[in-house]
Amino acid sequence: MKLKLLNKKVAAFNLQELLVVMVIIGILVLIAMPKLLGQVNKARTMEAKLQLGHLHSLQRDYFYVNLKYSNNFDDIDYIPPSNDVSGNNVYYSYEIIEASKNSFKARATAIEDFDGDGVKNVWEIDENRNLKEVVKD
Repeated sequence: MKLKLLNKKVAAFNLQELLVVMVIIGILVLIAMPKLLGQVNKARTMEAKLQLGHLHSLQRDYFYVNLKYSNNFDDIDYIPPSNDVSGNNVYYSYEIIEASKNSFKARATAIEDFDGDGVKNVWEIDENRNLKEVVKD
């Protein structure tokens, strides 16, 4: 009985066919990777845009009450996002670089270099909600 099972041929792929399929998949991944990395970086910059917009709203509320802008996160009740044990990744650090009676400017600086070129992405927002990318990555 065992001899009959060993001599029976089973339809399967050979090693060369499997290698050809793996090479084709590898080529397709190499073609798609640059386009996907651009989308990943756009998603990461959304964090900076949203947080700076929120920071602007808090500064505006503080201005309406105190007739000046604050350079302290505690004054405006802003809690910068941070990495935590639940797996939330934070890609930017936030700071208020200028605050006076009539104006303020806040900055989001990338924590890491997204594309490996040695330049970190920087966004800024002012009292007029002018959001601009100061340093492109």
